[in-house]
Amino acid sequence: MPIYYPDILEQKKRPRTFTYSHKDVLLYSLGVGMGRDPMDQRELPFVCEKDIRVLPTAATVLASAGVQRSGPPPSQRPCLRTSELNLGMLVHGEQKIEQHKPLPSFGTFTAATRTIDAYDKGKEKGAVVVDETVWTDENGEKVATLTDSTFARADGGFGGPSQGGPEPHLVPTRKPDVLVSFDTRPDQALLYRLNGDLNPLHSDPDFAKRAGFARPILHGLCTFGITCRAVLQTFCGYDPTMIMSHQARFSAPVFPGDTIMVDLWKDGNVISFEARVIDRGTTVIKNGKTELRSSARAPVASEPFY
Repeated sequence: MPIYYPDILEQKKRPRTFTYSHKDVLLYSLGVGMGRDPMDQRELPFVCEKDIRVLPTAATVLASAGVQRSGPPPSQRPCLRTSELNLGMLVHGEQKIEQHKPLPSFGTFTAATRTIDAYDKGKEKGAVVVDETVWTDENGEKVATLTDSTFARADGGFGGPSQGGPEPHLVPTRKPDVLVSFDTRPDQALLYRLNGDLNPLHSDPDFAKRAGFARPILHGLCTFGITCRAVLQTFCGYDPTMIMSHQARFSAPVFPGDTIMVDLWKDGNVISFEARVIDRGTTVIKNGKTELRSSARAPVASEPFY
């Protein structure tokens, strides 16, 4: 399944129009662990239909929810060679979401995806492919931009550049300003998968073992959403409209039932973060960065400090 370079940089997917409802929004919030305490009125707007608030990272799944229909094929050079990746050897490397406007709790949107970068790490090392997806609303206005990189372990050696692209965000070297802990449920992957990612790696013990894991793993995008929760509750007073962008690099899997510790640093309107599973001494999210729209508040006094 070859990568053709530079043709891949002109490769686009057929635009898709999709509609999601408030139920899809609430399911996502439940999937990343919100609402565990049904008496916590700060989280209820994310999991109940009264005064609904939408987590920005819900943009990573909502395009696969509800009713979808494809648009006309994108305009491409007639001689364009189509690259195909080995789907069984793909690993999600990085994810970024940008909110151009707050995500509504329901609506109809169009998503257009194109490949913007491809890096050749060598025939035995694989390739990194970067895709960009832009959401527009029914008025043609941008709502969100999603950028994700995929490590294609079996598709190196295609002759493209080996270096390039944005450098990963460097978190501060000082001790974190705040630590926030989240317990994941043993069945969390079974709930989160209902957002649309039905990969058996997250649900089938036998499949997970064949893939080299002792048991099914949690979706990386679920952990991504949990880190957004950490920023939301610590610096945004649970106001999702304050978050302009949220990005991170995936470094190790989380198992359902793990406790995730998120380390946070505040520098003006930039929040840096990493996430780790303490019991295994493993960092699962690296190079995290959130940009806020306005001055973030100081951490609340009840949150743990060093």
